[in-house]
Amino acid sequence: MPPGRPRRRPLGARLEWLLREHQSIHDPHHEPRNGLAWLPELRRWQARRLEHSFDRFLRDPERRPAAQFFLSDVYNEHDFSRRDADIARVLPMMQRLLPAALLETVADAIELGLLTHAFDLRMAQVLERIGGSRRRLDAVLYAQAYRECGLPRLRRHQIDLIARVGLGLGQALRLPGISTLLRLSRTPARAAGLSELQGFLERGFTAFAELGDARRFIGEIEQDERDVSRRLFAGEADPFRGPVE
Repeated sequence: MPPGRPRRRPLGARLEWLLREHQSIHDPHHEPRNGLAWLPELRRWQARRLEHSFDRFLRDPERRPAAQFFLSDVYNEHDFSRRDADIARVLPMMQRLLPAALLETVADAIELGLLTHAFDLRMAQVLERIGGSRRRLDAVLYAQAYRECGLPRLRRHQIDLIARVGLGLGQALRLPGISTLLRLSRTPARAAGLSELQGFLERGFTAFAELGDARRFIGEIEQDERDVSRRLFAGEADPFRGPVE
């Protein structure tokens, strides 16, 4: 589990530290739990659970693009290693050209991915022990593994990061000149092989441009995730308020 409070570091040092940790925790030679059989199933189930939680947002035409961006680019089972490798390659240039607020949000997104993956490795390890002959997750087995995984303070921090990434993107991508900067950087980014990072920023810009009240939207996601986490730790019988699958 990565140590806490990397946000106290200066921005440049924080980004460099996060990228090193991200590379290390995804390296199967350094972290053999990446090869656990339960890991892909855990990610699949959690992605389905998030889609279940986001159902009302996905049915709202105004909030659907932002919800889809969250599911595809912020908090899901997708592998963000290419995006973060792009960031590592252009870190010095990013620090010269991009607003500090946007860079802080990029750092928060990397930290969220790092912490989420660390939790996934820990959960997959627990599932290897308690799953028996089963190879498919359900809500009961997931809840048991979640509680055994523990670390409620870091779970709260994970949700803090979800909110910070959402609010940070909503604010930073509306700064004057960001639209022009993204448009002008599109061709050079593709030529330099930085399409993952460029795509992340462009999709975020488009999603939040169509969103009305970003703070309310993020606030609802944050509260939903805190309620789910509280019910899981409390051992409630229906922590997800309905079937996930």
